Amino acid sequence: MHESTPKSFSYVEPSPAGRAFVALIGANVCLAFGPWFVRLADVGPTASAFWRMTLAVPFLLIAMRMLGERVPRMGPTLWAMIALSGIFFAGDLATWHLGILKTKLANATLFGNVAILIFPVYGFLVARAWPNRSQAFALLLAAIGGGLLMGRSYDLSAENLAGDLLCLLAGLLYTCYFIVMARARGVMGAYTALSLSTVAGILPLLFFAMLFGETIWPHNWGALLGLAIVSQVIGQGLMIYSLAHFSPLVVGLALLIQPVITATIGWLVYGERLGVPDLIGATFVAIALVLVRRPDRA
Repeated sequence: MHESTPKSFSYVEPSPAGRAFVALIGANVCLAFGPWFVRLADVGPTASAFWRMTLAVPFLLIAMRMLGERVPRMGPTLWAMIALSGIFFAGDLATWHLGILKTKLANATLFGNVAILIFPVYGFLVARAWPNRSQAFALLLAAIGGGLLMGRSYDLSAENLAGDLLCLLAGLLYTCYFIVMARARGVMGAYTALSLSTVAGILPLLFFAMLFGETIWPHNWGALLGLAIVSQVIGQGLMIYSLAHFSPLVVGLALLIQPVITATIGWLVYGERLGVPDLIGATFVAIALVLVRRPDRA
C-alpha cells in the first residue's frame, strides 16, 4: 500500500485585470482619506493642496525609478495635455477645498464627485464604451446606493449655493483631468504621467493660496505628508494606472467607494453615526462593483 503524496499548494499570480481592479479599489480607499488630512492640516485648504503636490514629487520620482519608467519623447500636443492635466487638477483641488468651507460636507461630497456620472457618460458618447447588461444593472444599483448614501443629509439652499457651485465646478474639472490623463496613459507610464501632471499643478495652487490670503507655511507636517503620500502618490498613482485598464463606467462606479470610506472615517474618528440607509447604500455599491466586472452570458 502506497502512501498518498500530499498535494502542494503554489502561489497563483493574479491576472493583469485582477491586479488592475485591486489597484482601482485601493486608489479610491486611499483618496477617501484626503478630506480627513485636509481637516487635520494647520494651513489653508488651497495651501494644503499645494503641499500635497509639492511634497509628493520626490516620492513620485522614486516610484518612477523603481518601476523603470522614463519620460518619452514628447511633442507639443503631449506637453499641452500634461499642462492641461495639471491645471485641471489644481483647479479641482482649489475649488473643492474652498467649497468645503462654504457648504455642508454631504453637499461637497455629492457635487465634488459628479465624475461618477459624467465620466461614464463621456465613455458612452465619445469613447463608445457602452455597458453590457450586467454593467447597466450595476450602474442602476450604484445610482440607488449613492442616492441613499448622500440623500439623507443633502440640503440645497441659498446659504450653501456658493459652496455647492464651487464643488460642482471641482467635479467638472476632475472629470476633465480624468479624460486628459486617460489619453496621456496611452503613451507613458502611470507614474510618469502623474509626476509631470503634479509638477504642472504646483505653481497654480501656490498662486491660488496666495491670492486667497491663506496660511501657507505649516507648523505640523504630519497631516500634509499623509495627504501627499496616501492621497497623491499612492491614491492618484493607482488611479492613473487603472485608467488604462478599465472603461469610464467602471472607473466612475468605483469612485462611489470614496463616500463609503469617508463616512466610515467620520463614524470612527468623529462619532458621526451611520444610519440604515447608509449601510444599505454601501451594500448596493459593493454589489455594483462586483457586477460591473462580470461579462454578459449568451
